[in-house]
Amino acid sequence: MIRKIISGGQTGADRAALDFAIKFNIPHGGWIPKGRLTEDNPLPDKYKLQEMPTESYEARTEQNVVDSDGTVVFSRGSLTGGTAYTQKMAKKHKKTLRHIDLHITTSFDAASLILSWIQLRLIRILNVAGPRASEDPDIYGDVFRVLDMAYKMKNVEQQRSAEELPKTVDEAVEKLIEKLSLRDATLVANMEEDDLTTLETNLGVYVGSEFGIWSGNWELLEFCRMLADDPYLPPDFAPMEIIYELWEKLQEIHRLRVVK
Repeated sequence: MIRKIISGGQTGADRAALDFAIKFNIPHGGWIPKGRLTEDNPLPDKYKLQEMPTESYEARTEQNVVDSDGTVVFSRGSLTGGTAYTQKMAKKHKKTLRHIDLHITTSFDAASLILSWIQLRLIRILNVAGPRASEDPDIYGDVFRVLDMAYKMKNVEQQRSAEELPKTVDEAVEKLIEKLSLRDATLVANMEEDDLTTLETNLGVYVGSEFGIWSGNWELLEFCRMLADDPYLPPDFAPMEIIYELWEKLQEIHRLRVVK
């Protein structure tokens, strides 16, 4: 989960992210233009941001993108001005970005999207960007609310006992077999190996999220890496290693069973 939250310190979305971090004792930081410039007054010292050698807002924006694992940018409608520049910098530096349009996304859905994105992309340092208060007087409250909701959702997930998660590929396969219907198990068993990748978008997502591969179940991830003979196998690809093992196991018990 998130180890640090950074932003540019501006009023509005930036400040909401920093205040959220302070409230929940999450380390925070980021870069701010020389003189701690914001649209109202110099940023108060309680916010632990570093000053850039220049007063350029664009230089600050780029540096925060570079120093983070990913950026979530809020808007109401399409990205314009500073938020569009944030997206441009993310593309330039090949950094993942999650755009939340609050005109079409509820707070709950926004929180869910951010949380799943953080888990999938293994975001540890999160950069938060969005409109300043003079452009959107309500943005501070809305951004704080979404981040607060995502944080609480994560806490609910963590209440699930870690002991319930499979720690080995064999355990994961057994749990999947318990959940699959006879029909589904037989269908998987009779698939060609080259066709198993079609399961990545449904069964693969289930394995990655429910078995904790995308949210800190490092033991299972390491077993997947050993199975793939790749010590650097990305978590995104690990579920397929379990699916291949599931397929081989199901072939032993369900191969050629007639499915009606």
